[in-house]
Amino acid sequence: MNAATPLSGRVAVVAGASSGIGEASAERLAALGAHVVVLARRAERLGDLVARIEQAGGQALALAVDVTDAAAVRAAAERVAAESGGADLLLNNAGVMLPAPIEELAADQWQRQIDLNITGLMNVIGAFVPQLVQAAGARGVADLINTSSIAARNIFPGFAVYSATKAYVTHLSRHLRAELGARNVRVSAIEPGIVGTELQGHVTDEGARAWLEGSKETMEWLTPQDVAETVGFIASLPPRVNLQQVTIMPTGQPS
Repeated sequence: MNAATPLSGRVAVVAGASSGIGEASAERLAALGAHVVVLARRAERLGDLVARIEQAGGQALALAVDVTDAAAVRAAAERVAAESGGADLLLNNAGVMLPAPIEELAADQWQRQIDLNITGLMNVIGAFVPQLVQAAGARGVADLINTSSIAARNIFPGFAVYSATKAYVTHLSRHLRAELGARNVRVSAIEPGIVGTELQGHVTDEGARAWLEGSKETMEWLTPQDVAETVGFIASLPPRVNLQQVTIMPTGQPS
């Protein structure tokens, strides 16, 4: 294994790859030698991402998929199996953050977060975990990395539903690690603090927007590339090593 490309020969699927952490992670995993398959709804963004990866000497395939569509995700998994032999690294990154005070009863926003952050996550896991298990049996290691959030642990008024979906991701990851670790599938949950991504642009609640904007004056936010470096590090570790949960905080963010 080349020290510069420790993921050479591996097939990495990145869900939610059209922006932010997913986009940066796809580029980082490709730079480390993985053949990357990027999934998201926005085909044009994925095409631009693949072009950048290939221009940098990497390998990538774009599949325009809405992860809330279970049948479409299964079809994408079948294509990955047929064309690339199956995934041995999966980054689950698709998600949305729509904070609002609970008494506003923003039920449509609650449902959107649950559909994408939980149901979409499970659709991708259901479609690709059999490939991870098969790959781990053949090569001795596979990786399932789920993007959670510091909100899974800490209390942020107005972010109750989002935080609850991320608590689901973290706790699910711990259980899956217990189930799959004996089969050489490492499971990790990444819990970033504030990262500068499109998530903030989706926020419509004025109080949450003011809090986020104000935080820029007291701290330097993480970048997607910071988190991508961690994703690459986790996947490049020796097979015996599993980082179960990784919290990544801006230096100036107190909690």
